[in-house]
Amino acid sequence: MVETQTTTFTEAREGAAAYLRERLANKAPVTDEDFEVPIIDISPSFSTSQTERQHVADQIRKACTTSGFFYITNHGIPLSAREGILKQAERFMHELSPAQKEALHTKKSKLGLGWEPSEYTSIAGDVETKEVFNFSYEAAMDKTGGDGKYVNLDGSTTNGNMWPAEQDLPGFHDAVKAYYSEVLDLARHLFRLFALSLGLEETYFDTMTTHPGGIARLLYYPPTRTPPSPAGPSNPTPSSSSEEEKIGLGAHSDYECFTLLLSSATPGLEILKPSGHWHIASPPPNAFIVNVADFLMRWTNGLYKSTVHRVVNRGGEARYSVPFFFSVNYDTLVETLPTCLMEGEQSKWKPIRAGEYILERLNATTKDGKGFFGNGDVVEFKRTY
Repeated sequence: MVETQTTTFTEAREGAAAYLRERLANKAPVTDEDFEVPIIDISPSFSTSQTERQHVADQIRKACTTSGFFYITNHGIPLSAREGILKQAERFMHELSPAQKEALHTKKSKLGLGWEPSEYTSIAGDVETKEVFNFSYEAAMDKTGGDGKYVNLDGSTTNGNMWPAEQDLPGFHDAVKAYYSEVLDLARHLFRLFALSLGLEETYFDTMTTHPGGIARLLYYPPTRTPPSPAGPSNPTPSSSSEEEKIGLGAHSDYECFTLLLSSATPGLEILKPSGHWHIASPPPNAFIVNVADFLMRWTNGLYKSTVHRVVNRGGEARYSVPFFFSVNYDTLVETLPTCLMEGEQSKWKPIRAGEYILERLNATTKDGKGFFGNGDVVEFKRTY
């Protein structure tokens, strides 16, 4: 039996755009006194003690209902894997020729995978300086081996990744696989903590992450030639064309459930505080940055905050980062969690399949807004079961 689930395209695009506009336009006299990005040591979450795991989950809940961002330490991902993936980001950007990159151009992918030059996409309409390589889940990069049921954002089942040829970038794929398998394990572990934080059974999300959405990006932000004026009370957002040209990645909220971000030492991530001013994130050594994304905010009926952020490399050195956007299985129908609705309360959002929502959000970022093939085709999500 094949069921076609009609996508709420308008709601996916316009709802997210309205949320972004609302946050950026906030002029209310709000103080940032309680704003913080807490550092959470998650080592107790690997304990056999339910009490210790719940303690970590409680800290996560507090962060998710306030800033929407937190740092995690003692996460268990080896230094070799972390250094390895950042090195591959540098190699991809500087060792491949323009022709080799062009062969991997994301315009050849309906799924937003492959090489993404700075001018091809824009999240908020800014002139962005970033350069990107995108890739997604493969069973071969999953320590569990997967369950054989993975589907792409559009419901197709073919492997959509486009990799550099081994002779063009020796060892690249192996290093990417080594890192991806580690961060995928960590993301599943974190989802159990999110479940506990929401008053659900610890294993609530387990069956929804057997062939999960897990898009990762290798990002390069070139050095700034002439640093723009610092963000502050008198300059909460870029205002001149010279400043806009320095935006690495425009103001946005992430699409999936949550993001695990690894970055080089060069700062750049800026988080929009309640007052409308920008907070420069400064993670402690060896930490990951974790943030709530739109789908988890949607799932929790707005309880958990998907916070607007951007990237501006204000320094004289390149910045490399590797965000891992974790979602549930793309064929999962997501509707408000039972613990996030008071008696008689209505859900703010309609049910929607995970893949549909993310694909439409991605399509809205391309140069003409018509999707990755640029032909305006509407991709329907089809699930076979």
